[in-house]
Amino acid sequence: MSAMDWDDRYRGTDLVWSATPNRWVAEQTATLTPGRALDLACGEGRNSIFLAQRGWEVTGVDFSGEAIAKSRRLAQAQQPPVNVDWRCADATDFDQPASYDLAMLVYLQLPAPQRRAAIRAAWQSLRPGGVLLVIAHHSDNLAAGVGGPQDPAVLYTPDDVLNDLAGWGGRYMTRRAERVERPIEGQDRVALDTLVRVVRV
Repeated sequence: MSAMDWDDRYRGTDLVWSATPNRWVAEQTATLTPGRALDLACGEGRNSIFLAQRGWEVTGVDFSGEAIAKSRRLAQAQQPPVNVDWRCADATDFDQPASYDLAMLVYLQLPAPQRRAAIRAAWQSLRPGGVLLVIAHHSDNLAAGVGGPQDPAVLYTPDDVLNDLAGWGGRYMTRRAERVERPIEGQDRVALDTLVRVVRV
């Protein structure tokens, strides 16, 4: 989908996604010391706001201007209001090297070439010791899970993420790289997600 398509989707007053943070973001950042965080393809900003409320200095990036505008409104509606550096930019060519302690891509579902570009942008934004967190709809979700995109070309596995990281001249330690199950309210089946967390050495 283009930025214009996403603008149309986000233009309504209701939230497209939940106002609460993604369960894996909350779980995987719980033990991290707050620093500078980059939320690429932040959508309506729920994960950026969550981190900012916990002491992180957050940059939220999305290529939809409507998403960024909605993120700003949601952040200002918090009690107290939350300060996030919102930017309208494309995750696939974001360029701010060695600036962040945490970089996240949460359900950025793109074909492989664009996915690699976004993962590379997130990776290169990290300082040594920084954490890359990638959460996505798993390839198996199409047949064995529930919800998510129905296009297999934009689904991917933990191995896909690790392969995307290979050969860029940086070293990392893998903390977690697996398929995880996410319960969905009102559904008998679970959603199947990719969860990758690596630390830049």
